Amino acid sequence: MTASPAAPWRATVLTLFPEMFPGPLGVSLAGRALMGGIWSQKARDIRASATDKHRSVDDTPAGGGPGMVLRADVLAAAIDAADVAPERPRLLMSPRGRPLTQAAVRDLAAGPGPLIVCGRFEGIDQRVIDARELIEVSIGDYVLSGGEIAALVLIDACVRLLPGVMGKLESGTDESFSDGLLEYPQYTRPQLFEGRTIPDVLTSGDHAKVAAWRRSQSEALTQARRPDLWAEWQTREQSRTGQKAPKSTTDG
Repeated sequence: MTASPAAPWRATVLTLFPEMFPGPLGVSLAGRALMGGIWSQKARDIRASATDKHRSVDDTPAGGGPGMVLRADVLAAAIDAADVAPERPRLLMSPRGRPLTQAAVRDLAAGPGPLIVCGRFEGIDQRVIDARELIEVSIGDYVLSGGEIAALVLIDACVRLLPGVMGKLESGTDESFSDGLLEYPQYTRPQLFEGRTIPDVLTSGDHAKVAAWRRSQSEALTQARRPDLWAEWQTREQSRTGQKAPKSTTDG
């Protein structure tokens, strides 16, 4: 993984709705980090690159069909006008893109920050994707009204990993997906809640037993809820150790 950049991490967003940014990224951890100069963001209006008096950005799909398509010439001009450094990745939020994983987030957070294109309508002209080498990224197997919410998700996931954003380093490393497994259940006071108690092992003071319990819970949850992640994790463990990964165990 590349070292953290000396300059603040930057997110440049191309959108038809620049007023949506920073939005929720202006509060809480991300907001404090934004005010503190740990990262910066700029939302640029794609319509600023339109050339007609109506500021048109879309047209009907070639070959027919419903909806409208974002024009290649307008979006290419918007990308060029953003004038981002070549080392910054150019992303397009798209439901057909590569899944956004925690590993991908870590790589993005370790770099200088991306240019993010937010699609609208039925999509964008494929020629601008090819010509400007946009990397399509998806946050899930569903369709949103546009790429803005997906861009907010991606930025938030990256910003929280930047040095100085979270209070404890462990907050970014000991959580869901950090090692390929879902996070174990969490508990806090009161000790008794509606007849339910905190598992005894967590109040035993035995750190080794606590770690083992948490590991077994993570494995059990991953196996039950995300068999795809479980299969990938088992394959990695087998490759790493040369032995078959253990089956999940839990004390309930």
